[in-house]
Amino acid sequence: MKKNIYVVGAIIQKENKILCAQRSKKMSLPLLWEFPGGKIEDGETPEDALIREIREEMNCLIKVEKQVEHTIYEYDFGIVHLTTFLCHITEGSPILLEHEQIEWLSIDKLHTLQWAPADIPAINKLQSK
Repeated sequence: MKKNIYVVGAIIQKENKILCAQRSKKMSLPLLWEFPGGKIEDGETPEDALIREIREEMNCLIKVEKQVEHTIYEYDFGIVHLTTFLCHITEGSPILLEHEQIEWLSIDKLHTLQWAPADIPAINKLQSK
């Protein structure tokens, strides 16, 4: 039986653009694009996990706002339960500590990247607004 993995993703908005992060070659799903974030640790709320992950991965602070989407996607390595939240940076600027690269794209350009499958429902929801 596959392992359930509970993760969060930050849809970080700035000046009508969204932060997109490309996974590194060393990560699972190498070089696919994602909304940055990571695993929820025991005792953490999804929002607390997201704040911690963005601080660790990109060295900046965010404010977590409303939930955008919750997706369950089965990969080879496990079943990912991804909850994405709309966020804004409150301090600092994203620095590449784990990702290959980042891009700021308008919502209508998000589809131009090759996304991790679990992130696609959130993109579709953003584009349908």
